[in-house]
Amino acid sequence: MDKFYVQSGSFRCVVQADDSRKAALWAVHQVMGQILPIDGDEPTGSESADGNEASKPVAVLGGRVKVSRRGYDRDDAGEMPTMDVVADWNQMVTTLDRLQRMMYRAA
Repeated sequence: MDKFYVQSGSFRCVVQADDSRKAALWAVHQVMGQILPIDGDEPTGSESADGNEASKPVAVLGGRVKVSRRGYDRDDAGEMPTMDVVADWNQMVTTLDRLQRMMYRAA
């Protein structure tokens, strides 16, 4: 696996992945996990369970996801529309949810 620098909007992370598309998917997963419960977890956004503001700000995605093997803010970074990556992420999460429900019905 290679190391990728992924950035979009206010979000930046370093990811190990097989390719740049998978690195972008992981980044979107991290950001979406701030606001949506994934795998039964509570969202990790800027508001705690008691309604008080937490210290970590919520990351916001921009219109494009940039992925590079060399660092942030590179002119040679690959770019993809954020909505395309979010659509792929949504399809993946929906499929995993269906599989999980099928497993519980079979048990």
